[in-house]
Amino acid sequence: MPSKRTARIGALTVAAVCSTVSAVVLTTPAQADTVHIHDIQGTTRTSPLAGTKVTDVPGIVTGVRTYGSSKGFWYQDPTPDADPATSEGVFVFTSSAPKVAVGDSVTVTGTVSEYVPGGVSTGNQAVTEVTKPTVTVVSSGNPVPAATVVDARSVPDDYAPAGDTAAGGSVNALTLEPSQYALDYYESLEGMNVQVADTRVVTATDPYTELWVTVKPHENATRRGGTVYGSYTSQNTGRIQIQSLGATADFPTANVGDKLTGVTAGPLDYNQFGGYTLVANQLGTLQKGGLERETTRKQSRGELAVATYNVENLDPADATFAAHASAIVNNLNSPDIVSLEEIQDNNGPTDDGTVAADQTVNKLIDAIVAAGGPKYDWRSIDPVNDQDGGEPGGNIRQVFLFNPERVSFTDRAGGDSTTAVGVTKVHGKAQLTASPGRIDPANTAWKSSRKPLAGEFVFRGHTVFVIANHLNSKGGDQGLTAQYQPPTRSSEVQRHAQATVVNAFVGEILKTQKNADVIALGDMNDFEFSETAQILEGDGELWSAIKSLPKSQRYTYDYQGNAQVLDQILVSPSIRRGCDLEYDSVHINSEFSDQISDHDPQVLRFRP
Repeated sequence: MPSKRTARIGALTVAAVCSTVSAVVLTTPAQADTVHIHDIQGTTRTSPLAGTKVTDVPGIVTGVRTYGSSKGFWYQDPTPDADPATSEGVFVFTSSAPKVAVGDSVTVTGTVSEYVPGGVSTGNQAVTEVTKPTVTVVSSGNPVPAATVVDARSVPDDYAPAGDTAAGGSVNALTLEPSQYALDYYESLEGMNVQVADTRVVTATDPYTELWVTVKPHENATRRGGTVYGSYTSQNTGRIQIQSLGATADFPTANVGDKLTGVTAGPLDYNQFGGYTLVANQLGTLQKGGLERETTRKQSRGELAVATYNVENLDPADATFAAHASAIVNNLNSPDIVSLEEIQDNNGPTDDGTVAADQTVNKLIDAIVAAGGPKYDWRSIDPVNDQDGGEPGGNIRQVFLFNPERVSFTDRAGGDSTTAVGVTKVHGKAQLTASPGRIDPANTAWKSSRKPLAGEFVFRGHTVFVIANHLNSKGGDQGLTAQYQPPTRSSEVQRHAQATVVNAFVGEILKTQKNADVIALGDMNDFEFSETAQILEGDGELWSAIKSLPKSQRYTYDYQGNAQVLDQILVSPSIRRGCDLEYDSVHINSEFSDQISDHDPQVLRFRP
């Protein structure tokens, strides 16, 4: 999954949803003499009048957007037809600040258009709009059409119909069934005035002044107030994004588990950053839920504690070192080994050939000491400049931190950015040819992606092999609200290839020493139920330890209202069979608006 921040670079306002759009050209029937908004919207996702000019279409203004690159207004016909599949509202794109007010009765003459937020390549649905408008205000101060109530009863449990195979899996031309499918229901309300009431926050307020709520409080709920994404067929239909037509300063700063009490109402929009979005001109009152950051227990003297933590593009210029250090010392209780992901080079995104990250790592180590933690030692391998993906110029990589008072690192020369580490047998035991070393770095599976870092550790006389990973991100995958159902997950192709390489390397270790303790951990960028996880696990070479938790507690990341697993710690059979394994997903970031990373760290404790 790309960072929520980097994935939206250039999105200056939450309302700029059509800054990158592509027109959809459709063959249209002849226009009827009298056109209403429901005629424009039609009974499918794209208008039967797209590309044609409509004249004097009446309605009442329900919302005005005067900021961002998508300026305009929504208006709605107060005399709806009897077809629940046809929306009675539509957005009028004016390009400059519109000269209308909520409650104005207007007629609109313009061209019906379909725009795909983000461009056709995203697979997003199209938004029906009236463009190049001539607007006539007939009267002002009229009652706004009553908001349609969106709640647990009105939203179907089935998420989306299967796309038309003859249209590449698109649902665009399918007649909407709003009583059967959630996406059809939301589409049937596109542009209309809608409301939710007394809803629980399931994704915290983000830097773009938006949050997610659920209208189905019991749908796959976590004990901390979120909604778990547990399979590709349980997309959680009650989720909806909330933005605001009001001042940014007035938007609530909410964490997961908080509530928006009372009514939140406004037009239902669709954007490239989450799909259907209630753009509120009336916001409910924030009721805090009192969510607190978790703390895992301290490992005992005979337990080895191994953690993974994505610190989100950490470089020396960041202001988060003290907070990350406090998290490691106080919330994670100073694990013996910490695999860090997204450690950037010494000058961060400056692309000048710098690849060393010693300043970044040592600044974090010093901050940990200042926070009362141990003086960690560290190992890593600098990547080849600009070859490992991530933020351009940042040269992100994985780094091992380890507490030398508890665990030792077995240094074995020969590892560098381009040399593949191997496995040998010495005195009947498996041994890495280089420690630290990178796994098959020349393999095309790692093109523009992070190469796994392998190392040997010794705890109380026992060797433990640790493989730090940061697999290919989900960037480029189609969203859950795409016009293609089911959505295409194109990023899986490379991730599957990477998982195959990692599993094969673990297999080499276990073939050499059947009872070897092996841990593969990190930001796997995929779910515990995914094919990526299945490939990593293979024929029992590894097992994802997060599956030891109840399903309601399996999450490390919160995205668009879905609490989900991206970070994993997988263990070899000798560790799993020990029956003393304890796993903890320590929720300190993903559920909070003031997060220092978008990932929660994970800790595994066991007795080697």
